[in-house]
Amino acid sequence: MSLKAFYKNEVVSKLVETFDYKNTMEVPKLEKVVLNVGMGEAIHNIKLLDSAQAELKLIAGQSPVVTRARKSIAAFKVREGMPIGCMVTLRREKMYDFFEKLVNIALPRVRDFRGISGKAFDGRGNYTLGIKEQIIFPEIDYDKIDTIKGMNITVVTTAKTDQEGKELLKLLGMPFRN
Repeated sequence: MSLKAFYKNEVVSKLVETFDYKNTMEVPKLEKVVLNVGMGEAIHNIKLLDSAQAELKLIAGQSPVVTRARKSIAAFKVREGMPIGCMVTLRREKMYDFFEKLVNIALPRVRDFRGISGKAFDGRGNYTLGIKEQIIFPEIDYDKIDTIKGMNITVVTTAKTDQEGKELLKLLGMPFRN
Protein backbone atom coordinates (compact mmCIF):
# COMPACT_ATOMS: atom_id res chain seq x y z
CA MET A 1 0.00 0.00 0.00
CA SER A 2 1.34 3.43 -0.92
CA LEU A 3 1.96 6.09 1.71
CA LYS A 4 -0.82 8.29 0.29
CA ALA A 5 -3.39 5.47 0.57
CA PHE A 6 -2.12 4.65 4.08
CA TYR A 7 -2.57 8.35 5.02
CA LYS A 8 -6.15 8.46 3.70
CA ASN A 9 -7.24 5.11 5.14
CA GLU A 10 -5.61 5.05 8.56
CA VAL A 11 -3.78 8.26 9.56
CA VAL A 12 -6.75 10.61 8.96
CA SER A 13 -9.06 8.63 11.26
CA LYS A 14 -6.43 8.44 14.03
CA LEU A 15 -5.79 12.21 13.83
CA VAL A 16 -9.55 12.99 13.92
CA GLU A 17 -9.83 10.75 16.99
CA THR A 18 -6.81 12.36 18.72
CA PHE A 19 -7.52 16.05 18.04
CA ASP A 20 -11.36 16.02 17.76
CA TYR A 21 -11.61 17.64 14.34
CA LYS A 22 -15.17 18.49 13.26
CA ASN A 23 -14.34 18.03 9.57
CA THR A 24 -11.86 15.76 7.78
CA MET A 25 -10.62 18.77 5.79
CA GLU A 26 -9.13 20.15 9.04
CA VAL A 27 -6.79 17.15 9.34
CA PRO A 28 -3.16 18.16 8.65
CA LYS A 29 -1.44 16.65 5.62
CA LEU A 30 1.92 16.81 3.87
CA GLU A 31 2.13 19.84 1.59
CA LYS A 32 5.65 19.64 0.18
CA VAL A 33 9.18 18.40 0.89
CA VAL A 34 12.10 20.74 0.15
CA LEU A 35 15.66 19.40 -0.24
CA ASN A 36 18.42 21.98 0.02
CA VAL A 37 22.18 21.56 -0.47
CA GLY A 38 24.33 24.56 0.47
CA MET A 39 27.80 24.49 -1.06
CA GLY A 40 29.98 27.23 0.43
CA GLU A 41 33.02 25.70 -1.31
CA ALA A 42 31.33 26.30 -4.70
CA ILE A 43 32.79 29.84 -4.58
CA HIS A 44 36.27 28.40 -5.23
CA ASN A 45 35.37 25.26 -7.20
CA ILE A 46 32.24 25.43 -9.39
CA LYS A 47 32.56 21.70 -10.27
CA LEU A 48 31.39 20.81 -6.75
CA LEU A 49 28.07 22.47 -7.49
CA ASP A 50 27.62 20.39 -10.66
CA SER A 51 28.18 17.14 -8.74
CA ALA A 52 25.81 18.31 -5.97
CA GLN A 53 23.16 19.00 -8.61
CA ALA A 54 23.61 15.58 -10.20
CA GLU A 55 23.38 13.80 -6.84
CA LEU A 56 20.31 15.79 -5.77
CA LYS A 57 18.65 14.92 -9.08
CA LEU A 58 19.30 11.22 -8.41
CA ILE A 59 17.96 11.42 -4.85
CA ALA A 60 14.85 13.48 -5.62
CA GLY A 61 14.01 12.21 -9.09
CA GLN A 62 13.55 15.81 -10.18
CA SER A 63 15.95 18.42 -11.54
CA PRO A 64 17.21 20.88 -8.87
CA VAL A 65 17.40 24.66 -9.17
CA VAL A 66 20.68 26.51 -8.54
CA THR A 67 20.38 28.96 -5.63
CA ARG A 68 22.32 32.20 -5.75
CA ALA A 69 23.63 34.56 -3.06
CA ARG A 70 21.19 37.37 -2.20
CA LYS A 71 23.82 39.66 -0.67
CA SER A 72 27.52 40.25 -1.05
CA ILE A 73 29.52 39.27 2.05
CA ALA A 74 33.16 40.32 1.88
CA ALA A 75 34.29 38.15 4.82
CA PHE A 76 33.18 35.00 2.93
CA LYS A 77 34.31 36.32 -0.49
CA VAL A 78 30.74 36.05 -1.77
CA ARG A 79 29.29 38.41 -4.38
CA GLU A 80 25.61 38.94 -5.00
CA GLY A 81 24.31 36.49 -7.60
CA MET A 82 27.06 33.86 -7.16
CA PRO A 83 25.81 30.24 -7.27
CA ILE A 84 26.12 28.82 -3.74
CA GLY A 85 23.82 25.78 -3.64
CA CYS A 86 20.89 23.93 -5.13
CA MET A 87 17.41 22.95 -4.01
CA VAL A 88 14.40 20.97 -5.18
CA THR A 89 10.75 21.10 -4.08
CA LEU A 90 8.76 17.87 -4.21
CA ARG A 91 4.96 17.77 -4.26
CA ARG A 92 2.21 15.16 -4.77
CA GLU A 93 3.37 11.64 -5.77
CA LYS A 94 7.11 12.41 -5.80
CA MET A 95 6.80 13.90 -2.31
CA TYR A 96 5.12 10.76 -0.93
CA ASP A 97 7.64 8.49 -2.69
CA PHE A 98 10.59 10.47 -1.31
CA PHE A 99 9.15 10.62 2.22
CA GLU A 100 8.60 6.85 2.22
CA LYS A 101 12.18 6.28 0.97
CA LEU A 102 13.57 8.68 3.60
CA VAL A 103 11.76 7.03 6.52
CA ASN A 104 12.09 3.36 5.51
CA ILE A 105 15.44 3.19 3.70
CA ALA A 106 17.67 6.26 4.19
CA LEU A 107 17.31 7.13 7.90
CA PRO A 108 17.91 3.57 9.16
CA ARG A 109 21.23 3.59 7.21
CA VAL A 110 22.61 6.47 9.34
CA ARG A 111 25.45 5.34 11.58
CA ASP A 112 24.48 4.88 15.28
CA PHE A 113 20.87 5.83 14.50
CA ARG A 114 18.62 6.14 17.54
CA GLY A 115 15.83 8.25 16.04
CA ILE A 116 15.55 11.89 15.08
CA SER A 117 15.01 14.85 17.39
CA GLY A 118 11.44 15.93 18.00
CA LYS A 119 12.48 19.54 18.66
CA ALA A 120 13.19 20.71 15.09
CA PHE A 121 9.68 22.07 14.46
CA ASP A 122 9.27 25.74 13.51
CA GLY A 123 6.12 26.60 15.49
CA ARG A 124 3.75 26.05 12.56
CA GLY A 125 3.98 22.26 12.26
CA ASN A 126 6.84 22.12 9.72
CA TYR A 127 9.87 19.91 10.38
CA THR A 128 13.47 20.46 9.25
CA LEU A 129 16.01 17.65 9.32
CA GLY A 130 19.73 18.01 8.65
CA ILE A 131 21.66 15.14 7.08
CA LYS A 132 25.47 15.11 7.22
CA GLU A 133 26.11 12.54 4.46
CA GLN A 134 24.29 12.09 1.16
CA ILE A 135 25.53 8.49 0.96
CA ILE A 136 22.65 7.20 3.11
CA PHE A 137 20.45 7.28 0.00
CA PRO A 138 20.59 4.08 -2.06
CA GLU A 139 20.83 5.94 -5.41
CA ILE A 140 24.25 7.40 -4.58
CA ASP A 141 27.16 5.22 -5.70
CA TYR A 142 29.81 5.44 -2.97
CA ASP A 143 32.69 5.00 -5.44
CA LYS A 144 31.64 7.89 -7.70
CA ILE A 145 31.30 10.69 -5.13
CA ASP A 146 34.10 13.24 -4.77
CA THR A 147 33.13 14.84 -1.45
CA ILE A 148 30.65 14.08 1.32
CA LYS A 149 27.84 16.64 1.18
CA GLY A 150 25.12 17.33 3.69
CA MET A 151 21.60 18.55 3.07
CA ASN A 152 18.57 20.01 4.77
CA ILE A 153 15.20 18.33 4.32
CA THR A 154 12.15 20.40 5.23
CA VAL A 155 8.78 18.66 5.50
CA VAL A 156 6.02 21.27 5.16
CA THR A 157 2.61 20.29 6.55
CA THR A 158 -0.76 22.03 6.82
CA ALA A 159 -0.73 21.52 10.62
CA LYS A 160 -1.38 24.63 12.71
CA THR A 161 0.70 23.57 15.73
CA ASP A 162 3.91 21.60 16.31
CA GLN A 163 2.00 18.98 18.29
CA GLU A 164 -0.31 18.24 15.33
CA GLY A 165 2.62 18.19 12.91
CA LYS A 166 4.62 15.82 15.11
CA GLU A 167 1.68 13.45 15.50
CA LEU A 168 1.11 13.44 11.72
CA LEU A 169 4.77 12.63 10.99
CA LYS A 170 4.87 9.99 13.75
CA LEU A 171 1.81 8.24 12.28
CA LEU A 172 3.40 8.37 8.81
CA GLY A 173 6.41 6.50 10.22
CA MET A 174 8.97 9.19 11.11
CA PRO A 175 11.26 7.62 13.76
CA PHE A 176 11.34 10.21 16.56
CA ARG A 177 13.68 9.72 19.52
CA ASN A 178 11.94 9.01 22.85
